[in-house]
Amino acid sequence: MTDAKFQVGAAGVDVDQLVADIRETVRSKMESGAYAGAQLARAERFNLQNLKRDENFFEFYLESLREAVYIDINDFEIRERRRGVGPLLVALKRSIWSLLKFYTYRLWSQQNQVNGLLLSATEEIDRKYRDRLKALEDRVARLESRTPP
Repeated sequence: MTDAKFQVGAAGVDVDQLVADIRETVRSKMESGAYAGAQLARAERFNLQNLKRDENFFEFYLESLREAVYIDINDFEIRERRRGVGPLLVALKRSIWSLLKFYTYRLWSQQNQVNGLLLSATEEIDRKYRDRLKALEDRVARLESRTPP
């Protein structure tokens, strides 16, 4: 691992095995959907200056928003890694979740509505300006074809 930005080294550490384990964990998490929001996070790293340099960025950004616009309001599995008190903590967390679920779902559904409306507005603004730009380009092309150089 001499080309890496950092090196891992300690007595008894198999670096190649460590890297392989990390890659396998990332691969399995990607397949399970744990990194579903990674595209949006990658899009967020760019700034508005990049829109000037890359024509396809805005399309990519809108597609990322479409994929991540709605919050998943389904139940989730409650796990506990600690042994001994783990089952007790899981039961406590499930009880708390059952009490708060109604309020949480209301908030999430309202947030989903707002997210959907904002995405719709963004897409409509994009469509409007694309149509306007196309009309102006067509007009310029017609004007340029009429006037001699």
